Amino acid sequence: MGSSGLPGVPPYPKGHQLLEGRTVLVTAAAGTGIGLATARRCAEEGAFVVLSDRHERRLNEAAEELEPIMGARPPAVPCDVTNEAEVQRLFESAVGAAGHLDVLVNNAGLGGTAQVVDMTDEQWRAVLDVTLNGTFRCTRAGLRHMVARGSGAIVNNASVIGWRAQVGQAHYAAAKAGVMALTRCAALEAAPAGVRVNAVSPSLATHPFLTKVMAEDVLDELTTREAYGRGAEPWEVANVIVFLASDYAGYMTGEVVSVSSQHP
Repeated sequence: MGSSGLPGVPPYPKGHQLLEGRTVLVTAAAGTGIGLATARRCAEEGAFVVLSDRHERRLNEAAEELEPIMGARPPAVPCDVTNEAEVQRLFESAVGAAGHLDVLVNNAGLGGTAQVVDMTDEQWRAVLDVTLNGTFRCTRAGLRHMVARGSGAIVNNASVIGWRAQVGQAHYAAAKAGVMALTRCAALEAAPAGVRVNAVSPSLATHPFLTKVMAEDVLDELTTREAYGRGAEPWEVANVIVFLASDYAGYMTGEVVSVSSQHP
């Protein structure tokens, strides 16, 4: 128990080879957030992981971090998901590195805070282009490969904000709600080929860069809504992503799974 009397952070889980032999591509996999945590958990579960991010320096640092786990430096491909040519190059590189792609984790997203009355077209467009359009571009590229193979799994990173209103987050909420809708539609289209498409919907995942996009008083208020009195560790969200990517979720498609202890 923590000092508040609520459960603290649970022990970090051991790998069980849930993704053994799979090739997994994770976008926005650099930094300290859900992307890198997902890449690490996939590697610990036996996957061959391909990393991507638009921040090349941090991407290389992420590759160095995963090298001891994988036994070799993972492919790290810089990519801006708002650029279709770069997305195509990313998927060509990922398939070329392993011969096939089994799992795609669409983690790339862009946040920000602005009320609708003050929001510029550029602010709206930037968030939608990375968070929703980028997920679409990568999903399309992933499906073209997976449908042809007759297997695969895509896991998109949505957000509870796609369900619940929050002041200053209209662009982000609209984008994440769009990711949820994209997930459900793509799942129906891909089902005949045996390809699954699901999403996670985290409430609050705590990492050092969060205060760069959200004021501390807002973070404190959001934390009070969590039943455990804390935000999730990024790897706690990554655990659910691993589950959705694995055979344990073999009958699940078109689902948006809330990773939250939030209460009304």
